[in-house]
This record gives sequence, structure tokens and C-alpha cells, in this order.
Amino acid sequence: MSQITSFTARARASLREELLDAATALLPERGYAGLRMADVATNVGVSRQTVYNEFGSKSALVQAVALRTAAEFLDGIQRRLSAEVELRDGIHAATVFTIEHARENPLVAAALGTEVAEDLLPLLTTRGEPILRAAAEVAEAHLRERAPGLSRPALVAETMVRLTLSHLMLPTHSPAEAADVVCGVIAPLVEHYSSTTE
Repeated sequence: MSQITSFTARARASLREELLDAATALLPERGYAGLRMADVATNVGVSRQTVYNEFGSKSALVQAVALRTAAEFLDGIQRRLSAEVELRDGIHAATVFTIEHARENPLVAAALGTEVAEDLLPLLTTRGEPILRAAAEVAEAHLRERAPGLSRPALVAETMVRLTLSHLMLPTHSPAEAADVVCGVIAPLVEHYSSTTE
């Protein structure tokens, strides 16, 4: 790769991150409906057409914001799963982190708790399949490593993610109590699918 090509690629990646940062800052106060590509462009100091050239549409921009936010969550989840010796402790720590981090993250907190940003909620629910899949893949990889005899790691991983998301969407317990509930379901599943074959 030539130096010019390398510089161009770095500049484009930097521009993309700046646009994502701007959209991430605007979304909690405006929601999907109130987000304007022109405002994202103005915050970065580029033309509105530049934003469209980079993402194609507002929907694609917001999806990119959601996926980047999810990647931050997944990195934290991965670190907490790996930091614990016992599988159950890792699941507990990862669940607590997910719920606490969601409450602290302005974008996720706004989607879950404010009227103006409630139109972002489908990114976690009805249109949340990319996030669900990514989280389940992280959980499944961890289960395969820590419980190699598990016959249904994909099923257990998806169940774990769906349970955690349900506690995130409708919080009725503290993060630690929610993690206890998730572990109370997942531990018997791990035991069951470790002792049976299909």
C-alpha cells in the first residue's frame, strides 16, 4: 500500500469516527426522528453530502452507531468473562457489567428511559438481531472454551444474552440480583447440556 493510499484510508477512518461521535452525541437529545444529517455534518465541519457519501442514509448511520456502541459493550463483556476462573462467576460479572454500563451510557440510557429517544429502542428489540447475534457469538466462544463438553453452546449463549437483555429492558432488580437470576437459569442449562448428548 502506498503512503498516499495509507494516508487516505486513515483519514477516511478518522472522518467516519468523527461522524459517529457526532451522531452518538446528538441521538440521546433528539432520537432517531430528530436526528438531521445536516447537524451531524455541521458538528464535524463537513458537508451533508459527505455524511451521505460515508453512510448512505440516516438509517445506516444510526445502525453504525448502534453497532459501535455494541462493540464497546462486547469488549467489556469479553474481558469480564475471561477475568474469572469459574464460568458462573464470569457470566455473573458480565451480566452486571452489561446492565450497569447500559445505565451509564448516555445513548442506551436515553433509548431506555426518555420519550424523545424511545424511537431508538427497536435497535435493541425488533431490529436488534445484529447486536443479539454479536453478543451471542462472544458468549458462545467463551462457553466453547470454558465448557468444551457442552453439547448446545449456541443455545445456552443465546439464552444468556436474551435473559440479560430482558433485565436491561425492564429492570426490576439491581444489576447483581439480575445477574443472580441469569446465572440461576444458565448454570442448570450448562449442567444439563454437559451431561447429555443429542
